[in-house]
Order: sequence, then structure tokens, then C-alpha cells
Amino acid sequence: MRLQLSPELEAFREEMRTFFTTQVPQEIRDTVASRRDLSKAQLVESMRTLNAAGLAVPHWPAEWGGRGWTPLQMHIWREEMQLACVPEPLPFNASMIGPVIATFGSQEQKERFLPATANIDIWWCQGFSEPDAGSDLASLRTTAVRDGDDWVVNGQKTWTTLGQHADWIFCLVRTDPTAEKKQRGISMLVFPMDSPGVTLRPIELIDGGHEVNEVFFEDVRVPAENLVGEENRGWDYAKFLLGNERVGIARIGATKRLLAQAKSYAREVTVDGRPLAAEPRMAARIAELENELMALELTALRVVAHSTDGKPHPASSVLKLRGSELQQAATELVVDIAGPLSVSSFADGGSAVPDWARVATPEYLNYRKVSIYGGSNEVQRTIIAGTILGL
Repeated sequence: MRLQLSPELEAFREEMRTFFTTQVPQEIRDTVASRRDLSKAQLVESMRTLNAAGLAVPHWPAEWGGRGWTPLQMHIWREEMQLACVPEPLPFNASMIGPVIATFGSQEQKERFLPATANIDIWWCQGFSEPDAGSDLASLRTTAVRDGDDWVVNGQKTWTTLGQHADWIFCLVRTDPTAEKKQRGISMLVFPMDSPGVTLRPIELIDGGHEVNEVFFEDVRVPAENLVGEENRGWDYAKFLLGNERVGIARIGATKRLLAQAKSYAREVTVDGRPLAAEPRMAARIAELENELMALELTALRVVAHSTDGKPHPASSVLKLRGSELQQAATELVVDIAGPLSVSSFADGGSAVPDWARVATPEYLNYRKVSIYGGSNEVQRTIIAGTILGL
């Protein structure tokens, strides 16, 4: 089956493809292609390149850098970016706090934060999850108490991704502990990470990397004007933010690219003198993944075709659920193709083991997270059952 676009959309796809493959520095794209971690400088350079061309935040309101594209154009933009090995705009900026401030923030907040957020002059991080409040986010315990012209914040956040690079944090805090429903006593505050009383501690992950952190708040004073929207409405803003985060979270283009790489690796590896790709079970496994990915892409196109008013379709939970499963399946496939070579995860540059095999196991381990962030797969099944199946 071949997905057929209109001539106008084919021209749009070619425009995106040409830009991504010619204007984003090759060194950055090579790092993504090799599945190595990008530096902060690389992420900043890439997003600023996109922003200078009006391609960093096309889903924002036009006055703040948006392009007024259709959902299908957004889908093409994202897929071509992933296929070209271009880092996606920093999600904390582009897909999380940016849309929240654009929708619920004061005019002063919009003018202060949105241009800097789009150009990554401010690097944001997310203060949502806590040790006892992950999937059950409404149980968060970090408090903010009003004291004159300030809020005083105390508590702890965890799994704060790339917090070591962040300038500011958008943080859910409990401002009304007496609210009948725990969701109604939550507010959203934004404040600098170098505020007195903020302490960041790294968490080393199973793949050996430092991607996430714990953040502690001890009597952190936050000016009252840094409250986003209305007091005790933070839960509404969090749901809005998570809905935006799930759009594109299936990463179909990235999984397509990884599957293409896996097929190439399977042709390189030989077993009993013949390429692994020629082994019937391996060929069938790759074909099955490609078919599943095609089915997911068709679902994604149906979702974007029925999204209205910029609001995510409820079926975005299906994309998140199945997309995360296929991302994990693809990384597992690469490990299996590497076979014994995959144990050389931390071999140095002088190793005879191919670079792709050295990153196979760390990437596989790291991708265990994709079925958790943005709402765990268990949460997505509950959403699907209630909003789509009516159960």
C-alpha cells in the first residue's frame, strides 16, 4: 500500500525534506543517525536553526511563531524531521510550557517567555512527577504557600529530564490542601532553576547515562506574577500540556529510520556464511514490524484528519500506546541483530565492534521509558476504554 498525498502536500513534503537535509548542520544529523546523545550546544543550535526559518513552533498561535498548518502538514513536518535525523524542537519548550503560556498565560507572560522559549534562550524543564506521584500525578505533595507578594515552595520532584541544562522549571504545586478533590487544589508556577533553595541531584540510569534528575525545593520564593493562569487550575493546564505532549509521541518517522538501519545491519552480520537478513525468521520479523508500523501510520493519518481546533484527538492515546511498543520492538530487534556484539556497550573508540552494535543495548535499555512518559501505557488503555470504546 502506498499513501498518496495531493500535489500540494507532496510539494510541502519536499520543501520540508530539502530544508532539513540541507540547512541543519550535518554533524548534528550524524550524531542523531548514530543514535548518540546530543550535547546541549547541538540541541540549541538545531532549534535556533529551525526557529530562524519559522519551523520550530509551527503549532503555536501565529503571533508567536505559528504557521497555521493543518494537522496533516504538522504530521509531514514531524515525520520528515525524524527521517532526516534532525532533533525535534525541545519538547519542554515547544510542546509543553509554550502552548500552555500561549493559551493560559497573561499577556505579560506571553511577551516575556514565548519568544525566548521558541528560540531556546530559556531552556525549560518539567516539575511534575514526584516519588509518590507519577502516574497518579494528582497525589503530588509539593506545596506553595502565599506569603505577601511571593509563593513559598517546598517539596521534591523526580525524573526531571535534562534538568541539568535547564534555566527555568514549570512546576505543579499544591496551593489548596483542603480542596475536596485533590485535582482542584493544584497550581502551576514557573521560576528559575538557580533560585535560592533549589537543589538538583542527578539520577544515573540503567544505560549509564545522566538524563534525569531529582529536584528539591526548600523555601523557594517565587514572585506571585509567576503563577500561570488561575490559582488552583493547574490540573487543567497539566491535562492540556499532556495532550499536546502525546501528539507526535508515536515517533513514526524515527521508528521507520531505525527499521531501515536494522535491515542494513542484518545484511552486514553473517551467520554460517550467509547474511542474517536472509534467515527466514529474521526476514519475517522485520516484515511484521514494517507492517505494524504501516498500520500505525494509517491510524496516525486518520487521527490528524479528524483533529479539530488544534485539539488532540482522543485516539492520540492509541498512537502513544502502539507507538511506544513499536519503538521498543525496534530497539530490541537491533540488539538481537547485534547478538554477542551487543554486550560491548561501553567499548572505547579503538574497539573492532561496529559503533551501531555498541549503542544497541544502551538504547534498548533507555527506551524502556517510552511506555511510561507522557502517560503510561496502562493509563492510555484506561483513556481508550473510556473515551473511545465507551466502557
